[in-house]
Amino acid sequence: MSGPTVRVLALLELLQSRGLTRGQALARELGVDPRTLRRYIEMLDSLGIPVVAQRGRDGGYRLMSGFKLPPLMFSNDEALALGLGLLATRSLGVAAPAAAATSALAKLERVMPDDTRQRMRAVGETVALDLVRASSASDGATLGILSAAARDQQSVRLEYRSAQQARSERDVDPYALAFLGGHWYLVGHCHLRQALRSFRLDRIAAATALPRSFGRPAAFDAAGYLMHAMATLPRTHSIRLLLHTDLASARAAILASVGVFEPVAAGTLLHVQADDVDWMARELARLPFSFVVQEPPALREALVRRAAALLECAGDTSGR
Repeated sequence: MSGPTVRVLALLELLQSRGLTRGQALARELGVDPRTLRRYIEMLDSLGIPVVAQRGRDGGYRLMSGFKLPPLMFSNDEALALGLGLLATRSLGVAAPAAAATSALAKLERVMPDDTRQRMRAVGETVALDLVRASSASDGATLGILSAAARDQQSVRLEYRSAQQARSERDVDPYALAFLGGHWYLVGHCHLRQALRSFRLDRIAAATALPRSFGRPAAFDAAGYLMHAMATLPRTHSIRLLLHTDLASARAAILASVGVFEPVAAGTLLHVQADDVDWMARELARLPFSFVVQEPPALREALVRRAAALLECAGDTSGR
């Protein structure tokens, strides 16, 4: 626990959640000596929060009987926002913030008016969010170090493990972090490769801030970079489709991470890299507009198989 302000607030939390507590126990939990604890008690008193000191063998500190902090006042919209935010935190795959969200909610509920508290609880108990749940666990400490370094534009040294389990150490200028497809990513300039790169947080063994600053590109779009990188990653099949629709409609119907869109006179070209043409055929079958497969022939064959399967499900195997 660092910083006197944080410790004073932690002391107040301890006193609110307990009755009479010995000074030695409070000092131990705060990581301070008895003299510093007394100074924190005086700080609370100067803020108008009365702390009673009871002397003797069974003595200690407690808040004055009957004293309560004024309730936090949130509007209905603010309570809804808090409830949704805490609910979303549970899906992000970072253990420490998920546990902290539960702890934060408990603290808020102790000082909220009853109607606001009930509104927040209702969100957690009845609302389901269609979020991609994290498929890998990330370290909250690493997330904190990298987000702070990105904010301060401070370089970091990473110990990294690739998908092929190759280990490396590299210096990176962290531009931003993003949560996409169930994983956390750091995006930044890699000094080892001298290029923009992305790093999955669950593959980072260690991250250390370096005494070196950098300049981040203005309005950098980490999510946009990641989606384009995923869409252009070389795979087994290089696919090109002509979609009979405009660019906006194409992007509304197809995830940006699937491929690269290119507006043309006849509609929109979609360039895709895929390992599974049958998966691509299933995705195309749900589109609300027509299209033409320009390449490869394997995708045309997969579409024929998909069409035959759909006709069979409809009870018509004649091909008509």
